[in-house]
Amino acid sequence: MDKHQQPAKFFINLGEKISLLPVRYLFLFFLLMAAGISCHAWFSSQDMEQWTRYNNFVIFKQSFFHLLHYQDLYTHYPAEHYDVYKYSPSFALWMGLFAWLPDLPGLILFNLLNMIVLLAALRRLPVAKERFNLLLLFILIETMISLTSSQTNVLIAGLLILAWHLLENDRPWWAALLIVVTVYIKLFGVVAFALFLLYPSRWKAAIATLCWLIVLGLMPLLVVSPAQLQFLYKSWGDLLTADHGASYGVSLYGWWHTWFGFDMNKQVFVLLGAGLFCLPLLRVRAWRQPLFRLLMLASVLIWVVIFNHKGESPTYIIAMTGIAIWYFTQRPGGFHLVLLLLALVCTSFSSTDLIFPYKLARTYVEPYAVKAVFCSVIWFVLIAEQLKQLIIKN
Repeated sequence: MDKHQQPAKFFINLGEKISLLPVRYLFLFFLLMAAGISCHAWFSSQDMEQWTRYNNFVIFKQSFFHLLHYQDLYTHYPAEHYDVYKYSPSFALWMGLFAWLPDLPGLILFNLLNMIVLLAALRRLPVAKERFNLLLLFILIETMISLTSSQTNVLIAGLLILAWHLLENDRPWWAALLIVVTVYIKLFGVVAFALFLLYPSRWKAAIATLCWLIVLGLMPLLVVSPAQLQFLYKSWGDLLTADHGASYGVSLYGWWHTWFGFDMNKQVFVLLGAGLFCLPLLRVRAWRQPLFRLLMLASVLIWVVIFNHKGESPTYIIAMTGIAIWYFTQRPGGFHLVLLLLALVCTSFSSTDLIFPYKLARTYVEPYAVKAVFCSVIWFVLIAEQLKQLIIKN
């Protein structure tokens, strides 16, 4: 064999061996990884004079106590943590499930919940058995990054996929519940409501959404007064309004702005992105096709990240899960494989020292939104392929 062919042969053989592994072994690995990352974050924080390496979990946990004590959730508490709580009052209440525990077991259970929901969701995707393990490995690095930051992105990716699965099985009430839960965690989950259009039960789903929005939105009344809850929602709205103009994030806008000096009103930019997202929906007859609905799910998962003005590295588990769905659930060509590998290198590996040295990453990869580049390119390709089918049909 030619010496130049040996590395390629090695990776082909490695891929074949990995694809044959029982999936339960990889699931166990992901769960142990979640627990291990949690333990490392806790133990490595013991010698820190202020704050912790699992700051986001502390923010979530303390928000529950702030809620109970009638404090403003959306202000700084530098004695407890850095940064500000930015989620809904309802999520602060839900964090009571973990807040009563010491930090270490609470953090482990929190990350395990994230991981279990995503694994359960991925298992319901129509991915060939021999390709499923490769899908898991594709999202491995982004999963590690998100768990290390003790955020909710892994959970959100799983909930959105499970919502799609429930819609596929004509269970609109439960699907609406899961999407509403994501909205009360991070508002960008509202984009997933577009999936309702693809199903005959769309009106049931709309009614269910309204009901769940009211029920979950008023849940904090279990521990606070109506006046306090009204104050908290106003404070949350003020924070989000002020936060919107603060940065460009690791996003499509951030990429174009830092590379090309692109400048546009953010609201207009997002509206244009939403319009482009909706264009494939003009293929009304395609709504009956399972693959079309699945690709719309992939589009949702990518869109909510690349059009998020506050997008950051840990959120890219959501976008990379969308890319995994785009690639592993259909018969891709060589062009698709090249894009997949470029996304893996520039999005996932760019956050590690495996390819990009730390200094290079801090100087160029992060400031220039490199993580957003090929996720955005793949999203445009996905949309273009859908529109191409629309043109051909017409």
